[in-house]
Parts: sequence; C-alpha cells; structure tokens
Amino acid sequence: MKFSSQIVTAASGSVGGCTYSRNRSGMYIRGRSMPVNPNSTQQNVVRTALATLVAQWTATLTQAARDTWSTWAANTPQLDALGNPITITGQNAFIKMNVQRIQVGLNIVQQAPAVFAGAALTPPNLVSATFATQLLSVTYSNADAWATAVGGALLVYQGRPQNPSKLFFAGPYRFAAMVLGAVVPPTSPASIAAVFPFLVGQRIHVRFVAVQTDARISSRQLDSVISI
Repeated sequence: MKFSSQIVTAASGSVGGCTYSRNRSGMYIRGRSMPVNPNSTQQNVVRTALATLVAQWTATLTQAARDTWSTWAANTPQLDALGNPITITGQNAFIKMNVQRIQVGLNIVQQAPAVFAGAALTPPNLVSATFATQLLSVTYSNADAWATAVGGALLVYQGRPQNPSKLFFAGPYRFAAMVLGAVVPPTSPASIAAVFPFLVGQRIHVRFVAVQTDARISSRQLDSVISI
C-alpha cells in the first residue's frame, strides 16, 4: 500500500499493527510482522558484543573516558532512519563504534576519537565475482586513513545472490572478510571468499564499511556486479 498524507509526512518504525517505511517510490505502510529468532551464530556474536560493551562502559571505563565519549557524541550528530540529524549519548557512541570491532576481532577502543566526524572512505569497487573460484575481487584506495595504521580496516559484507535485474539490495548482509590497515598499507585489489555461494549470471551485492584506529566508522558504501 502506498499513500499520500498531509498529517504524516515522514515515518519509520512500527505503531500498533502497522510498520511505516519508505523506498525509492516513497512512503508505504505494511502489516507489522513478528520476527523469528533463528538464534544464529551471527546473532549470538552481536548479543555477546553488546553485553561486553555495556559491562565495559559501566565497570571498566574511567569517568574521564566516559566523558570523552559524551563530548564526542554531543559534537557529532548522527542520522536517524529518516535521514535527520540526532544527538546520541556517549554510551551509544561507545557501543556503536566498538560493536563492529568486536564482531571482526579488532580491539575495543576505550577513549573517544579526537576528531568530531566519521571515518573517511573512498568508495571501493566490487570488480568481479567468479563462479569457478567463488572469489570476489575488490579494489580500494590504500591512501585512506583506515589503511595506513594498525587497528584500521575495511570491512566487506556480502548479500545473498540476486536476480541480475535487482540493482538495489537493502540486505541483510553477512560479514565476509576485512582488509587490515598497516604501517605499510595493503595492496589493492583484495580477493575475498564468498560467504553465500553463487552461480554465473547472478547479481552479487556487497557493502563496505571502514573503521579507523580511533574507532570512527564510515558511512556504508554499496556496490554490485554480475557474476561470471
């Protein structure tokens, strides 16, 4: 169902039995679905990461460290589901920027960044997806800050293979691999093993996120290619 309303001009989320969202054609409302709990490995990793970070914030970080996160959050607005800037708490910022680090095996950063901005990321490219090897070839700029220091990384996520006509894919994506930063930056391209097997002629969607050594994360970059 699509609609035009003079009362509700923008909405995201669920109220009662209705879920409000939008796509490239505009706003829409659908019946609210009750999610299932597959209790997957990925879910458990995230749950453990969240619990670890809440405990760190409460019992491990000093008050001075917590204050740095509150200062960073107050000076670095984030975007909500509707694209509007909002101010999050210091605890939210600490968890948001460290949960992905735990998921991929990077160390927790306890001190907030000194720069009031997200990480920079030159858009990487998915050059090819080869059926015979089930490898994805990814090019990137190794001049970005994530690539030039230990503790930075480019995270690569893959979606399930799609019909070649599907140019936009919202997800879900699964973590596939990361390219680690180093004093001597890694060399592009990177070969990444697919986490979802694919056939020739399917469209493969990937999502890229950069994390810098000071814990800042970049906006998400998307790309896709038809497998060969």
